[in-house]
Amino acid sequence: MAISLAAGQAKQPQPKSQKEVDAVMAIQNAPDPDARIKAVEDLLRNFADTEFKAFAYTMAAAAAQMKNDFEKMSLYAEKTLEVDPKSFSAMIMLAAGIPQRTREFDLDKEEKLARAEKYARAAAEAIKTAEKPRPDITDEQWEGAKKDVTSQAHEALGLIAMARKKYDVAIKEFKTSIEVGASPDPTTKVRLASAYNSNGNFDEAIATADQVMADPQLDPTLRQFAQQEKTKAQQSKAAKK
Repeated sequence: MAISLAAGQAKQPQPKSQKEVDAVMAIQNAPDPDARIKAVEDLLRNFADTEFKAFAYTMAAAAAQMKNDFEKMSLYAEKTLEVDPKSFSAMIMLAAGIPQRTREFDLDKEEKLARAEKYARAAAEAIKTAEKPRPDITDEQWEGAKKDVTSQAHEALGLIAMARKKYDVAIKEFKTSIEVGASPDPTTKVRLASAYNSNGNFDEAIATADQVMADPQLDPTLRQFAQQEKTKAQQSKAAKK
């Protein structure tokens, strides 16, 4: 989601000095997630009235997400929404992150999942009328980015359905995510295979896993997960016989 990462603000933020420009560029050019988070904190500390707060918090949330730091991601995403209530990027991160950190016997399980669902649906609505974040982005690129955000919203709804053990709903949402995305994420197909397995659709799980593994450029870790889902389906199918 490179194009749409910090999108959501209708008005383009403006720097007030060259030093602020340099601080914003330091965020964009950070070599790793830790450096990016530090650059965000530097900007916010040195330029308290900056118009780039939503951008900065979104970048920090994405960096924390890359580190698999759910608590920091949530903190920065929530701060983004305080500044920009229509930030679909922040909503998507929360919508996908919350169900993955929600456990079956959490006392507030449904409360968490309802909040995640609200974010996913709000993001899908917000992206429909969102304006381009930068003038150099072509109409074609922006349409593709919007499709990908819509795809991510449906993937989040699939994760929420999995957490609720509504596997038929999860299958529908993951399939929709794959269909509507401009550049579908193979991770979604692995999740679809998992949903098929959980729903007892073992042939579909095997076929989906095979589709994923047919890609010679597939990340080795993702290939391993796809193989696990295929093996699980094969074993479950054999046991059923």
